[in-house]
Amino acid sequence: MQLQPGGQVTHIDIEQMRLKLNLSYGQRIVAMLAAHEMIVGMIRGRLKQERPDLTDFEVGLLVIEEIEHSKRHEFRP
Repeated sequence: MQLQPGGQVTHIDIEQMRLKLNLSYGQRIVAMLAAHEMIVGMIRGRLKQERPDLTDFEVGLLVIEEIEHSKRHEFRP
């Protein structure tokens, strides 16, 4: 699913929606947490490659900053 500026849906993956309908609420939460973990891991890995001199704590702070920064901006497909 993609969002246009203003929050309008431009695409819905029907097959993905069908698969999610078969999951319990708990399974949906587990899937959401796994997706979150993957995204944070990808951001962390990229930042560690870009800035190998930083400690894990400093990279963690940059991850939080990047996520907060992305929340304040509109997504464009």
